[in-house]
Amino acid sequence: MNIIISLIVFGILVLFHEFGHFIVAKKAGVKVHEFAIGMGPKIYAYKGYETEYSLRLLPIGGYVRMEGEDEESSDPRSFNNKTIFQKISIVFAGPVMNFILAILLFTVMFMYKGVPGTTIEKTVDNLPAQQVGIKQGDKILKINDSSIKNWDDIRKTISASNTDDINIKVQRDDNVLEYNIKPKHENGKKIIGIEPKYEKNIISSFKYAVNQTFSILGQMIDFLGKAITGNVSKDEVAGPVGIINVVGQAADAGIINVIFLAAVISINLGLFNLLPVPALDGGRIVFLIIELIRGKKMDPEREGSIHFVGFVALMLLMVFTIYNDVSRIIK
Repeated sequence: MNIIISLIVFGILVLFHEFGHFIVAKKAGVKVHEFAIGMGPKIYAYKGYETEYSLRLLPIGGYVRMEGEDEESSDPRSFNNKTIFQKISIVFAGPVMNFILAILLFTVMFMYKGVPGTTIEKTVDNLPAQQVGIKQGDKILKINDSSIKNWDDIRKTISASNTDDINIKVQRDDNVLEYNIKPKHENGKKIIGIEPKYEKNIISSFKYAVNQTFSILGQMIDFLGKAITGNVSKDEVAGPVGIINVVGQAADAGIINVIFLAAVISINLGLFNLLPVPALDGGRIVFLIIELIRGKKMDPEREGSIHFVGFVALMLLMVFTIYNDVSRIIK
């Protein structure tokens, strides 16, 4: 059952990614021959007016096959006969849809769970906030003269403080009160012992979803930088089997955990596809930028060959990560 849930989650992520390419290509007037989810042999196919929609055996990706994408074509509706900016928009739309999907998933999650606000729901017994007199219902306005707009601001400002004491201004009824607090250090973090009141509305959920998406994206870019410099171990990198295993574990813990993990994987998928590697969207964008600088088209067959080599390299990398995943799971 967990494997089925994992495949459904991954299928939705790929569907959104490829739909991004598909809808922008159609908008630009490009002839799309096939919209495929999965790779390998066809399991099911439906022929529309112009495009064949197919489901394929291996759930490791998908593609939109467009006229003139990897070969020369004189068809005025071919990909290679569109403007540079149209082509970049088509390629870029896939990763963008993954980021949009993450925001939508986070919005649903926060509408269910609520968004942590700046009003205190509870102070923890025998911790600094309660000891200095901060109470339930207090709304945090400023910390160390930094304005507070959301719960992340509270967490980050306290964590970034380089002094022993922090100054907190709170609103209680119609009064603004000021406290000096000495945070407690616990597991390498500074804590003062407060829990937020959660708000449930679509606007705050959407805003927090956007904030979370960009925050996680930033963390992933930081991780990618470490990976490039060799500062991560192989145990920190997961492939398809590892992802299915993690999603399965999340499914055991409840649907909200699955939604959260799906959003994180969607961000990861969008970022991964933007890497400047042949066969990935980022690699195609690099070729299009080179074409823009040169002022003339690249040879489609030569570019297609380079992307094919990149695709083979990615498949070999996937085999390695699958082996790594299986080895780690069966330990």
